[in-house]
This record gives sequence, C-alpha cells and structure tokens, in this order.
Amino acid sequence: MTVVELVRLSLERIGAHPLRSTLTILGIVIGVAAVVAVVAVGQGSSSRITNSISALGTNLLTVSAGRQFTGFVQGAAGSATSLTVEDAEAIAELDGIAAVAPSTSSNQLVTSGDENLTASVVGTTSTYFNIRDYEVWQGRSLSDLSGENSLRVAVLGSDAADELGVDESDVGSTIRVGGLPFTLIGILQPKGGVGSDDVVLIPLETLQRQFSGQGSLESISVSVAEGESTNLASARITSLLRTRHALAADENADFSIASQDQLLQVASTVSDTLTLLLVAIGSISLVVGGIGIMNIMLVSVRERTQEIGVRKAIGARRRDILSQFLVEAVVLSMLGGLLGVVLGAVASFVIGQLAGFGFVFSLPTVVIALSFSALVGIAFGVWPAQQAAALDPAEALRYE
Repeated sequence: MTVVELVRLSLERIGAHPLRSTLTILGIVIGVAAVVAVVAVGQGSSSRITNSISALGTNLLTVSAGRQFTGFVQGAAGSATSLTVEDAEAIAELDGIAAVAPSTSSNQLVTSGDENLTASVVGTTSTYFNIRDYEVWQGRSLSDLSGENSLRVAVLGSDAADELGVDESDVGSTIRVGGLPFTLIGILQPKGGVGSDDVVLIPLETLQRQFSGQGSLESISVSVAEGESTNLASARITSLLRTRHALAADENADFSIASQDQLLQVASTVSDTLTLLLVAIGSISLVVGGIGIMNIMLVSVRERTQEIGVRKAIGARRRDILSQFLVEAVVLSMLGGLLGVVLGAVASFVIGQLAGFGFVFSLPTVVIALSFSALVGIAFGVWPAQQAAALDPAEALRYE
C-alpha cells in the first residue's frame, strides 16, 4: 500500500470513532497549544520589554545612588551614600559625554479639578527631555531659568494628563502637586515604556526644596556622545566618582551604573529562561498525549485482530501491517498537533490583545511543535504496530 492509501485508511478508521479519537488526541492538542501560545507570549513580552528599555533614550547610562541588583549594573553594591549635583557637573566635563541630567523623585498626589492620581514626581533639569527622548506635545518643557528660580511649574506625561482629564486648553492652568499649586506648562507626547508616560516633571531645585528637603540625587542620566563606547564612558564615570567619593581601591562602590545593553541582555535572558521552562512544562502534555495514543492503538489492535488475520491470510506482509498501524498513530498525533496549533494561535491572539503587545505568531515554533507531534506518534505507535504485525494469522482468525 502507498503512503496516501495508508493515510486515507487511517482517516477512515479515526472517523469511525470520532469521540474516542477526540479524547485520545486531547493531550496532544493541549500540549501543542500550550507550546505555541507560550512561545508567542514570550516573544511578545520580550519585544515589549525591549521597546520599553529602548524608549528610555539613546546611548543612555544611568548612574544610581546606593545598592542595586547584581547583574544589572557595573560597580559592586555598597552603602547608600548620595549622589550630588556636583557629581553630575563633574561627569558632564568628561570626554565622550554629550549631556547629563540629575534627578530625584517623590510619589505625590496630583490633582486637577475633581480628578487626581498618585504619580511619580521627578525633579530634573531641561536636559532630561533630550536624554530620555521626550517630545513636547503642547506647551514647553522645563528651562534652566525655572530650575534656577525654583519655580512651581510642571510638565505632565501623556498618561498622567489623560488621568487628570487635562488637554491642550489647560496648558497655563494651575494643578496641585502634593497640595501645592503648580503651573502646568507642558504636556508630553506618548512615549511608551513602563512608567514613562505617567510621570510629572518639575524643576530639580523645586522638588528638593518642597518635597525631599535635601540636596541629594537618586540618579544621574548620562547621554554618551555619538560614536563613543558606553563601556569606556562607564569606566571613566566609575573612576571619577570613586575619586570624588574618596573610595579606597578595596572598598565597595557606593553607586552603580546601568546601561541599556545590560538591561536588554538581562531582560532577554530572563524572558528566554521563563519561556523555555514553560515550553518544557507544556511538552509534558505531549508525552501524556502519546501515552493516550499508545493505549488506544493497543485497544484497536485487539478489536481488529480478526481483520489482521484475514489480511495476513490473503498475503499481507508483516511490514504492511506494521505500516498501517504506525501511520494511523502518526495521523492521530498530527491531527492533534494541527488542532493544537489553531487553538494556540487563538490563545496567542487573545492574550496579545489583552496584554497590549498584539498578535505574535512564530512559524518555526509551529513547525517544531508539529514535528514533535509526529515523533510522539511514531514513538508511542511503534509498540502497538509491532504487536499487530507479530500476530499469528491462524490464531488471529480464531480470536473472539
């Protein structure tokens, strides 16, 4: 018999018991759907994280005060001493540095009319907007003059403006930040990225005077000049700050430096590891489905013992019987795989829409999942097929 005839015969046998066949391939369907959906969600999440990090700005280094997570940063963790504006000014004088923006933040209640939200209020300078790739939609950004005079002016991120019900007509009006009146001077374009659009930006000196009560900084954003190495710039900053903070050679740094490349690498590693783990868990369903296929094929061999005897009596060879049952097991498994791909694609679409990263469909993953389904059919169909092929014709014909 040709392969086409074997497949046709297998489909007829499967169609003769639709409910039993459906229940048999359920494990394969769930396994393949899980693998396709998990990989798609992993890729979508990874893409979203990458876009969020990239949205922070170009050639960006972030110098942070105090202890940071190992792996994210350059510089060992140490005691949490403060960065200062003088540190930022010294960094700006280094070779290869295009701009710096000192900043610190405070969570405050922000109100406009009857609307309010608790937002991260960031005190910074005018250079922050260029370094972080913020664009003004309406009004203007912070100026050096507003900082020098500690003016109560604020620029809203797009999400913060939406939550407060503020639009272009409200530029120049008064909002309240932490109970104090501030003049709204600008609204930013949507930027994307976690926490990038729900901020309130005010002059650094204003925040330090009105909310923090101290002159220390949480971080310094550093834009590396075009064509300069971020690793070299990071090394120069490390050397400078260790000298300024009078740290001994064997003393842990009291600051840390994170680059976009490091953040992207860590995010990618975490995402890949989680995806691999979830795929491994999903693959267990494929093995369970394979056991179900083997079980039903053994039952099928017993039900069709007399048929096997008749076929052997009229000249069917051992390999013909083996091929028939093996192809049937593979067809069962592949049908489960195809249904699993459809279900996985639907799940990927729904999750992608809910999560906000859209529909992600990976063709290589589908090919791998279907190939694995075929391997499961072969692996778990060999034993029943061998049992069918090994039946003695005379005994098979007498089987009741």
